[in-house]
Amino acid sequence: MVKFTDFNFKLMVLQELMYNKESLIPQFDVYDFAESHTKRKINIEKEGYKIIPEVEKYFQDIDIPKEMLESIKELSQDGGDDIYIHLCPFWDGEDDLFNIKSVDDCSLLPNLKKVTIFYDKDESIIDKFKSKGIDASFV
Repeated sequence: MVKFTDFNFKLMVLQELMYNKESLIPQFDVYDFAESHTKRKINIEKEGYKIIPEVEKYFQDIDIPKEMLESIKELSQDGGDDIYIHLCPFWDGEDDLFNIKSVDDCSLLPNLKKVTIFYDKDESIIDKFKSKGIDASFV
């Protein structure tokens, strides 16, 4: 199993593979998940303002095949990305909940050439990507 150090980086990868390229299936749907979840009742209307723990665990546990990681050349984050809507359905994008904090996982994507990420007050993250030979910018 490929291990990511930055969960938000993994989410950006999952967005690309599961929702953009539709190559990692099935596509996750929080409403279907909540309906079929048997360990406890997940109330999206009440819990959807924070990351739903069971959904977070689902995404943490996904094993991404190495060949899929090798296929990625470009990644970007957008506040309207499906992955964030399923993790935290009522997220307003006004905080740094999904900001990338580490570039260590770039080594898992040997063909990654470009990233566009959420703005972070620690602007050095852009330089860290560039030091890995990756063109980087904020959304």
